[in-house]
Amino acid sequence: MRIIVARPGLRWHLKLVRTLAVILGDQLNEDSAIFEGFDPQQDAVWMAEVTGESQHVPSHKARTVLFLSAMRHFRDRLRARGLTVIYQELQPGSLRGLLERDIKQHAPQQVLCVWPGDFRVKEALAPHVHRFLEDRHFLATPDEFRQHAQGRKQLRLEYFYRAMRRRYGVLMEGDQPLGGSWNYDAENRESLPAGGPVGLIEPLRFPPDLTTQVVMAAVGQQLPGNPGSLASFSWPVTREQGLAVLADFVEHRLPLFGRYQDAMWTGEPWLYHSLLSAALNLKLLDPREVLAAVEHAAAPLAAREGFIRQILGWREYVRGLYWLKMPGYAELNALHAQEALPEFYWTGDTPMVCLREAIGQTLKHGYAHHIQRLMVTGLYAMLLGVAPRAIHEWYLAVYVDAVEWVELPNVIGMSQFADGGIMASKPYAASGKYIDRMSNYCGGCRFDPAQSTGPRACPFTTLYWDFLMRHEHALRKVPRMEMQLRNLARLKPEQKKAIAEQAAVIQEAGCPTTSSLEPAAASAPPLFNAL
Repeated sequence: MRIIVARPGLRWHLKLVRTLAVILGDQLNEDSAIFEGFDPQQDAVWMAEVTGESQHVPSHKARTVLFLSAMRHFRDRLRARGLTVIYQELQPGSLRGLLERDIKQHAPQQVLCVWPGDFRVKEALAPHVHRFLEDRHFLATPDEFRQHAQGRKQLRLEYFYRAMRRRYGVLMEGDQPLGGSWNYDAENRESLPAGGPVGLIEPLRFPPDLTTQVVMAAVGQQLPGNPGSLASFSWPVTREQGLAVLADFVEHRLPLFGRYQDAMWTGEPWLYHSLLSAALNLKLLDPREVLAAVEHAAAPLAAREGFIRQILGWREYVRGLYWLKMPGYAELNALHAQEALPEFYWTGDTPMVCLREAIGQTLKHGYAHHIQRLMVTGLYAMLLGVAPRAIHEWYLAVYVDAVEWVELPNVIGMSQFADGGIMASKPYAASGKYIDRMSNYCGGCRFDPAQSTGPRACPFTTLYWDFLMRHEHALRKVPRMEMQLRNLARLKPEQKKAIAEQAAVIQEAGCPTTSSLEPAAASAPPLFNAL
């Protein structure tokens, strides 16, 4: 059928629509398979902004603004190339509802869409999409990962990562890894010097342009109850800005990235991290160009390998696992966790400095780096026994780089061990001593990470021992938990009882309260708390 189209400087005219090319908010790459065979004279792009995508979980305002601003910039870029773009700006409803409406109005001969990054979205659009196209952005397809997984009892990253290194020839000398080792963890993951970060250069940020400002106003008006702040919004919303962030990271922070990638410091949300995940996940950047820039950078091999493992290894691995295991993967709960997510996850109002720092910067920027997510907010939720779906939905809501294909496996498998070991070889369970070792948070906190009971006991340490006690039987089947369970066995019955009682008070409140700070029995020996 024909639709009415307007272009700058031209009169309104009619145009036949053969193919309606659906482009989602995380598919903003001009080399997408959606454009293969695209005829500007016959085909049209369809894009839509709907409040439903920011309300099925209460999306951080910065996350919503990032997606919508990037979409509008991409729309304008396509229109400047002469493409017809049917675009719905932010309005109530669902993607499926708007697509149904526009298909009825325009009656295209076929509707195409690149494979979405969210099972829910794919299922919603499937009745109206004639064909889902392969997502060329990624270096491994879901079918290729399925072949890799076939016959394997465990799906460990290491084997997949080595295969990807060989396949793409990244950091390789023939068939062997550059430098003789596949990873350089021994040289990476140090804590910061006692005086704090050295050589930090503030990462490149972008003041909101007019398009972004208009989106910010719309989000503030239509989604006022969503969490988070827009006061510091400065994320890249165009491909050019994404490329600038990549260059800035490679020059200024990559050299120290590996050494300090797991470190944390009060008031320093960025440290040596790349801040590339948002641009990558919206596909403003291609992982191939990121890998090439890092591989050939003037930085230590350990730093380059540590970052490349995240892009060529982990990122591709979690996507493969997501599509291999969905939809059932989202419902896994191997540890039978049922507690509610504490309210302070939405406010940052907690006396625990580590959680206050990680959640505070999350609400301010929509960002926290991987250790803050895994070993602070994620660890606390697992030790407390929060239902996996509740903490999964929180992560999906509050981080600007969150798309379900990458967020859900990281939470269900890596952070919460809710898949029972499909992804990780052990639960990432630790006491407050880990946070003390990797940050300066504990020095300014009212709680002592070496104490498990009593008024100054660190809730992480209390809950750590309680976690081991609650799940002792199941964890005996996990070989890598043997040492921690041996330490648990050395606790005296009265110590276990005191820990369980204090943990019960914390679980009841979600975080320490006045009652939980009352004196209790002597804490476990510091030896048992040191992990």
